[in-house]
Amino acid sequence: MNQNLNIMLIEDDPAVCKRFTEQIDVIADISITAITNNSYRALELIKDDTPDVVILDLELNQGQGNGLVFLRDLNKLTLPLKPYILITTNNCSSVTYDYARQLGADFIMSKQQADYSEKTVIHFLKILKNIIQNQQTDGTDFGTSNYKEKQIVRIINRELEKIGISPGVIGHKYLIDAILLAINGHTKNLGIILGEKYNKTNTSVERAMHNAIKNAWRSMDIEELHKYYTAKITSKIGVPTLTEFIHYYANKINNNL
Repeated sequence: MNQNLNIMLIEDDPAVCKRFTEQIDVIADISITAITNNSYRALELIKDDTPDVVILDLELNQGQGNGLVFLRDLNKLTLPLKPYILITTNNCSSVTYDYARQLGADFIMSKQQADYSEKTVIHFLKILKNIIQNQQTDGTDFGTSNYKEKQIVRIINRELEKIGISPGVIGHKYLIDAILLAINGHTKNLGIILGEKYNKTNTSVERAMHNAIKNAWRSMDIEELHKYYTAKITSKIGVPTLTEFIHYYANKINNNL
């Protein structure tokens, strides 16, 4: 599998988030798994996303928490992979820097330095990509089916995020599982399989997935949808059927593994 460098961005300035996203969008092997301005929310996201890198703003004045709190609480988690932590900050205190390093920060970039920019940060990570990923394989289950499944789930999650189906959407977890099942060769009775897994009726599971798809097509800009969902839609209402949607992403992801 061609390994993307997957990044979580913890940053409270929307303009900065936009510039990071623009820089990452033009690089083929770097992706954003999640963006948040809340250090407490980031801890919940990181359990599922297990990013390779966290770009961490120490000061989250427009959000909640702060970078040092995130690092402290991150050390309490048991994760399959330890992310590389790159701090960006306006703080110039050597005491703060020393404490951040004690908590596990791998690198600190001051936003006050003359050549600082979001492009500089991403270029730095691009240079270190192979080193970061190779170090993460030490002592992990890299290469096993469990590790690969986590990687595939991250890819599915990013694809759904692009069309507005985020983890907060009802039906999101069912769609991820359904696409994963299809990738692994299960093409029939997906609703029944997921219903048994989540102790739900197959009808309610399928309805939740279909509603998530319909809401994405209703709320997203049509040009954005066509950009990320390129398959022909046979449904008269202009929304892919559940089967079409699941197999489109299963085939798309399988072709890139």
